[in-house]
Amino acid sequence: MIERTTRSAAETEAFGALLAGLLSPGDTVLLHGDLGAGKTTLVRGACRALGIEQPVTSPTFTIGHLYHGTSDVAHLDLYRFNGMSHAEWGDLEPYFDGTIAFVEWPEEGQGSLPPAALSLVLEHVGQDERRISADSAAPTLLEDIARADPGVRHRD
Repeated sequence: MIERTTRSAAETEAFGALLAGLLSPGDTVLLHGDLGAGKTTLVRGACRALGIEQPVTSPTFTIGHLYHGTSDVAHLDLYRFNGMSHAEWGDLEPYFDGTIAFVEWPEEGQGSLPPAALSLVLEHVGQDERRISADSAAPTLLEDIARADPGVRHRD
C-alpha cells in the first residue's frame, strides 16, 4: 500500500493526472471516501490529462458519465444503489467497455464490478488536505506510482 497527502484541490487533480498516465483502457479504479473527500476532483485531474476538456462533475444523480479523450473515461457513482441487481449491472456494463473506469461508492457494486486495477481511499486530513491511500493486486502499478510521484510513501 502507498499513501500520498495532497494539500489542495489542484494537488488532488495533479495526482489524478499522474494516475491517468499509468492506467490503460480496461482498468477499473475504485474510489472510497466520504462525501466531499475529493473523489470527483481526482477524476477531473485524470480526465484533463487524457485530453477531456468538458466539465467533469459528480454523477451522483445520473449514475454515470462517459467522457471521450485520448482514452475514454467512465465515471460512475453507486451512492444511490443498495447492492446491485443483474438488471442494474446490465445497464452499467457498457461503461466498462474499453474505458478507464472510476467508480465512486464501489461497495454497493461489490461482487458485480470488474476486478480493480487500483483501489483508492480518500480521507479528509484538514480543510484542503486529503490523504489518498492506494492499493493494487498489481504491485508494479504501485511501484510505478511511487516512482512517478516523490510525495508518495510506502505504508504497511
